[in-house]
Amino acid sequence: MSTAREGDGGSGASGGAAGPDVDDAVRTLLLLMPRMVGRVKRIRIPDELRSLTLAPRHLSLLAYLLFDGPLGVNELAARLEVAPATVSLMVGDLAKQGVLERTEDPADRRRKIVSIADAHRPAIDGWLGRSAGAWRAALGPLSQAERRMFVETLAAYERGLADYDA
Repeated sequence: MSTAREGDGGSGASGGAAGPDVDDAVRTLLLLMPRMVGRVKRIRIPDELRSLTLAPRHLSLLAYLLFDGPLGVNELAARLEVAPATVSLMVGDLAKQGVLERTEDPADRRRKIVSIADAHRPAIDGWLGRSAGAWRAALGPLSQAERRMFVETLAAYERGLADYDA
């Protein structure tokens, strides 16, 4: 990693009007990410959900159901980028514990619609809503193009990390 060089428009993490150079931005993010992860991990899981063994994939499933409403298993699988059988197992586990409900689709009785059980909705909303509120505050002042670039950048970072898993 290099430090800001004379005449490059960047000076430390602040970087001047043009913003930080790539190395300064990387340095800042490498310091910021552990703090962010630490804060997210400290978000208290609601008491009624604490006994459940919730993995990150469960949180993603709950977030889709919370923000987008009831969805079919195949639609959840497509959004989560996993097999429908995987979603069926997750839904079955959470339904047994009363967190999720499965109902027949009135238009196609073979299709099941998954939703958050009313008894758990306030706890899940309060829990995931804190993160959503922080993201709204951070993203709200940005233009639509800036938000798209930010989301695409985070997705590219995640893909880059996945390359190291192989």
